[in-house]
Amino acid sequence: MRLDVDKTYKLYIGGSFVRSESGRRDPVADHAGDHVANVPRASRKDVRDAVRIARKALPGWRQRTAYNRAQILYRLAEAIESRRDGFVAQAVRDRRISTRQARAELALAVDTVVYYAGWCDKLAGVLGGINPVAAPYLSFSVPEPTGVVAVVAPPEPGLLGLLTELVPVLAAGNVAVVGLSERWPLTGLDLAEAIGVSDVPAGVVGLLSGRTAEIAPALAAHRDVDALVDAGQDEALGGELGRLASASVTRVSRPPLGDYREDAYRLGLGRLEAVIEMKTAWHPVGA
Repeated sequence: MRLDVDKTYKLYIGGSFVRSESGRRDPVADHAGDHVANVPRASRKDVRDAVRIARKALPGWRQRTAYNRAQILYRLAEAIESRRDGFVAQAVRDRRISTRQARAELALAVDTVVYYAGWCDKLAGVLGGINPVAAPYLSFSVPEPTGVVAVVAPPEPGLLGLLTELVPVLAAGNVAVVGLSERWPLTGLDLAEAIGVSDVPAGVVGLLSGRTAEIAPALAAHRDVDALVDAGQDEALGGELGRLASASVTRVSRPPLGDYREDAYRLGLGRLEAVIEMKTAWHPVGA
């Protein structure tokens, strides 16, 4: 008789699958309360390690051409699509949704990645431009990535919600450290396997499972984090994160609450603009 080999989940930091520094693990249950797996509980040191590695990966990622970043995100969409059956089965088992709904969510998740990949080489043309100036010089503005962006993943709806908040960060040229949903972390940890084979450079994405109340404040207070996308939908925790982020003038954005199950092509530029800075340069004209 052959025994099944249970999957060992690990954090995804620096392009590698690593155990939590503290060795702590948390049990994860499905919708019925039945045990499914154990996941690592990220510590403050894990957060620091992920941010440090992300900072090192930032120059290489932001200096890639927008076209190249788009191609990498397209490859990520392909990698997720190739794991479709696994993501669907996991959503059905854990969240007790129908197979039809799980497939629809997966399709929207892939479409969302493709949608934002398409924006990579269009941001400069849409958001940037030459500014009218009544003087013998001109000024022009160009969008630039904010830098290291921390993301507090939404609790629902699994992969779709996570990618809706993560991919705009990458498309804009930023690197990301993500605190995964505490209730449904397995989807994010499985996503790490797709990221690992999608040509996304090591360190550009860090995925941390564990207690949101421990991970999110550590990210918000970290002085090497440039922006925070708080999609956690916890008002009390959100207030604390805002106060912690203000100490280092970290930019905070909170995506609108609502149903993520919408047409990917209606998402607009809001999530991209939240992690972009505009640089304006002046240039003389004439003699």
